[in-house]
Amino acid sequence: MVKKNGVRIILLMGVFWRILFIEAALLVFSLFYKWVTEDVAPMDLFWYGVRIIIMVGIIIAFMMITLEKFLNRRIITPLEKIAKANKNIQEDMTRAGQIEISDDAPDEIKSIVTSRGKMLETILSVSDERLNLVNFIRETFGRYLSNKVVDEILESPKGRQIGGTRKTITVLMADLRGFTSLSETKDPEEMVQLLNRFLEKMSVIIHKYEGIIDEIIGDAILAIFGAPESHDNDPERAVACALEMQNSLIPLNNEIIAEGYPSLEMGIGINTGTVIVGNIGSELRMKYGIVGAAVNTAARIESNSIGGQVLVGESTYDHVREYVKADPAQTAMMKGMKKPLVFYSVFAIESRYNVLLQSPAAGKILLPIKLPFQCWKIKDKKIDLIPLAGETIRMDDHKIDAHIPSGLEAFTDIMLRFDFCLDAHCFEDIYAKSIPIEKEGGESFNRLQITSMDPKDKSIIKKWMIQGLY
Repeated sequence: MVKKNGVRIILLMGVFWRILFIEAALLVFSLFYKWVTEDVAPMDLFWYGVRIIIMVGIIIAFMMITLEKFLNRRIITPLEKIAKANKNIQEDMTRAGQIEISDDAPDEIKSIVTSRGKMLETILSVSDERLNLVNFIRETFGRYLSNKVVDEILESPKGRQIGGTRKTITVLMADLRGFTSLSETKDPEEMVQLLNRFLEKMSVIIHKYEGIIDEIIGDAILAIFGAPESHDNDPERAVACALEMQNSLIPLNNEIIAEGYPSLEMGIGINTGTVIVGNIGSELRMKYGIVGAAVNTAARIESNSIGGQVLVGESTYDHVREYVKADPAQTAMMKGMKKPLVFYSVFAIESRYNVLLQSPAAGKILLPIKLPFQCWKIKDKKIDLIPLAGETIRMDDHKIDAHIPSGLEAFTDIMLRFDFCLDAHCFEDIYAKSIPIEKEGGESFNRLQITSMDPKDKSIIKKWMIQGLY
């Protein structure tokens, strides 16, 4: 298809009209000259003009045909090839290679083709370097932030500006139990390797459920569901993710126990609420994060959990109540809160995710044993100076049923110390959390969920259980 403003039409029509103008001028001049200088009858002058017009037409036709072939080969076709190749750059870069032109093409066109080839090579080289740089940035920062966050920062015009947007998200807070005290007795490099194995397994699961790891704080994980992209099932995915995280800890514990490490326990708290999501900080130092009461509430819910437990706040439970199985609501009065904190212990979700919480300690029988002890309350990571006396009723290596005359509020963290030594072995301090008081045979007792115990002490208790129960 010949373009209306293409080089072919412009050149040929330009030549045609110029030749026609020249021939017309010569015709008029010839007729006028003959009429003035010769005594010619009008009819003879007319036929003289007709002969000249026919001759001019033949000359124009000959010149246009020969000029078209000449211009086609030397100018028009090379320029059309360049235009077509440039168009291919927009459609398919692989089809925009070198242009083949005849050897007798003008030097200027050859120079255009050569310059174009070099320019194209430079553009491709710069594009490859830029693509490699972008991929490097995505791959590198994708290890610190999720790919979705990196994409938003790189592609959005406002991605690097300080500020944020208001969003309703679901926050998941997970924390290992007793890892700090374990770190004091192990080589730091070993603990880092162990922690990395734990974080690797948890990260895979969080990404599977389309969550974003916002922060890793020591042995704790803060993940969010609903930013930068929101979905209707954000709370549902967060709960399913938490249950699978707890289940994945069982095979990991089997591995590390075989290597001589104590088993790991993790508590998880989940809360849904409105936060500000975006870049927080200053022009010198900023981070992509979330700010809002929903984050603090998730942390408080998690602080009431015990190892192997998934606690969800009331706001999250309202979104998933038709999908989950949970224990009755529990309440705890937290410092700085005007109303009690309400949460539910979830052990299954039956939606399309269909995850059931597995418990390695399920079905265990507690060993009836009476051992005197003293315990101290822990508030804000500070140990009370005044001890409380108590005595065990039954226990295993995960929990203790005890009688504490002065009483102990539910969800209280304690440090427990036995008042005796056995065969020159004195038990190390045990860290535990009290869970709601239960009654058995009309007698009230405290159930203490062990969060940290020395591996040697745990081994002794296991031996007692084997000897006492079997």
